[in-house]
Amino acid sequence: MSTNLRLFATAPKGMVQLLQTELQQLGGLELREQPAGVEFSGDLQTAYRVCLWSRCANRVLLPLNSFQADSPETLYQGVQSIDWPEHFNHHNTLAIDFVSRHSNIQHSQFGAQKVKDAIVDQFRESTGERPSVDVQNPDIRINVFLQRDQATLYLDLSGDSLHRRGYRQSGGAAPLKENLAAAILLRAEWPRIAAEGGALIDPMCGSGTLLIEAAMIAADIAPGLLRQRFGFSAWRQHDSAMWQALQNEAIQRQAQGLDQLPPIFGYDTHPKAIEFAQANVTAAGLDDHVRIARRDLAQLQRPTHQDNGLVVVNPPYGERLGERDSLGPLYQQLGERLKTEFHNWQAVVFTGNPELAKLMGIRTVKQHNMFNGALPCKLLRFDIQPEWFMTEQRGPRPAKPDELGPGAEMLANRLRKNLKELGRWAKREKVSCYRLYDADMPEYALAIDLYQGEQRWVHVQEYEAPKSVDQGKAKHRLREAMAVIPDVLALPQENVYFKVRKRQKGSAQYTKQASEKLFFEIEEQGCHFWVNFADYLDTGLFLDHRITRKLVGELAAGKRFLNLFAYTGSATVYAAKGGAKSTLTLDMSNTYLDWAKRNMELNGFSTDEHQYIQANCLEWLEKGGIYKRDKFDLIFLDPPTFSTSKRMADTFDVQRDHKHLIELAMGLLDNQGDLIFSNNFRKFKLDPELSKRFSIEDITAKTLPRDFARNPKIHSCWLIRHQE
Repeated sequence: MSTNLRLFATAPKGMVQLLQTELQQLGGLELREQPAGVEFSGDLQTAYRVCLWSRCANRVLLPLNSFQADSPETLYQGVQSIDWPEHFNHHNTLAIDFVSRHSNIQHSQFGAQKVKDAIVDQFRESTGERPSVDVQNPDIRINVFLQRDQATLYLDLSGDSLHRRGYRQSGGAAPLKENLAAAILLRAEWPRIAAEGGALIDPMCGSGTLLIEAAMIAADIAPGLLRQRFGFSAWRQHDSAMWQALQNEAIQRQAQGLDQLPPIFGYDTHPKAIEFAQANVTAAGLDDHVRIARRDLAQLQRPTHQDNGLVVVNPPYGERLGERDSLGPLYQQLGERLKTEFHNWQAVVFTGNPELAKLMGIRTVKQHNMFNGALPCKLLRFDIQPEWFMTEQRGPRPAKPDELGPGAEMLANRLRKNLKELGRWAKREKVSCYRLYDADMPEYALAIDLYQGEQRWVHVQEYEAPKSVDQGKAKHRLREAMAVIPDVLALPQENVYFKVRKRQKGSAQYTKQASEKLFFEIEEQGCHFWVNFADYLDTGLFLDHRITRKLVGELAAGKRFLNLFAYTGSATVYAAKGGAKSTLTLDMSNTYLDWAKRNMELNGFSTDEHQYIQANCLEWLEKGGIYKRDKFDLIFLDPPTFSTSKRMADTFDVQRDHKHLIELAMGLLDNQGDLIFSNNFRKFKLDPELSKRFSIEDITAKTLPRDFARNPKIHSCWLIRHQE
């Protein structure tokens, strides 16, 4: 066996860079990163050391041969060119892993069968006997990778995947793989924190994987030390003396490391999880070093006399809309405990739903893209310092007076100018809620909406900055804005509400932002509405539709009115105020329907002429829109750009589905009726086929309020009628 081996270590997606750093530390040379792992060179001892010490790798592969294999025959011949008795004997069991990409041989099972035939035929011809196949627990595992008809055969030195350390007794539901847990801790800089004497706490420890991996990292315990067997164990060129020496060294390092292990604590609310975690900790030999207890998140506290450390959390993040909504308070509580108890600590949250993590009220210092299996996730890193806290969930901490730069004064001047000019217009038009500022200065990319009732409130939305923008400068400008806004508008800081405005995907558009449940009454053109600035992405009233709502009211007298995708029912209020004979309000969300009812009651409309239906609007229309067998004289149709939820069998895309949607709605419109169709997709194009069937008038320009004139693509709007 050559002393200079060319090896390949595989790793899960998102962990290859960490693996490369690790291999370099373990003595690997000539490292070259590949999509599925890292190619490197080293001697046999290096290969053994990686198998024993790698925390990130899945497998360590030794290439045996590479050859052209564009047919079953050439594959068979190439496999037979290897002298297999040099590597194992016929008493050993065998398994073949076969992967093919862009090759003539596409079926992995057929390819594996052909490789197996070539190997056992060689043994049968030379010894009269053949090795057996054991797919589950083989002595020797051969990996074959066929790329564009070029085959490379590897001997799997690791055998079973290296993420299986040997301590897992019980898993519970969907436990983290051990190497993913290690990668999370390495990204969180746990080795440095542990070296500085910092403690570690996992308040939702589940089966304890993060706790055990943290202890093994901090105590310098080789992750492969508990494994009973490796892929090289039955390999004929295995150097057992060399391997034993490496194991002895690892045992000695473990004994020294355990003496210096910092405190590690794990908590969970579920008794079964505690039982699983304790069994795994015991199997890892860490009973005396990792403390586990049943404790609710509300009881989370910093250990006494422990001024620094790491809180690491893999909270649930839900796959469905209902699950996500129910998890909001958990994330919010986690943020509250961190801010209250863990000043000067670090924290990391590993989640598949970073939108939920925003409810913690702490801005991240760094984010890493990772994967849990095939699921994209983010590792969010937090520095538990007040400067990173969002003020009462309503935004980042405002800058202090001595932190304000020239840009802050420019922003203040622009706000004063807009307030003066738009204030006159708003007073004249009796508009109490309007957009005061809409990214007028590119450096301060904010939408600032002023709401006025018994008090004044400001709803601030930050447009998500592109990656090219320096994040540090963007954060400082935001803090300047949060200081300037209440000063110019003469209102208390607690009346300023802040959110990040970004494109919402799937059910994230409905996810609650907080749980303050504070509603304030505002007035608009004689109608009254409840608005909520904190709990949702939007406030409950789309200000850009102010003129559109007024049009609904003007057309509604004596009409039967239908409001589809009704949201909080503001158009229904205008229709009722305008003298509608009856109204029907549809939305899929119970929350929004209840909100719509409250808005109607606020305006004195609670009679049987005003009805509400919870339904998927598209499905309801496809079923004929059954409601007293009536048609409608006026329909308001303002669908979302994109929507999905556990109540929908499919997604809704306004560009893709609007033609079908409008045709269905027109089927419920009286021959002399009006349908107002609008949406907020900025690249929207109305299907020209619709104009062949219906009379269509583009009223977008007529429905654009003055306070949104800087942003003419805020919405598009059409008046649609049946052709005479």
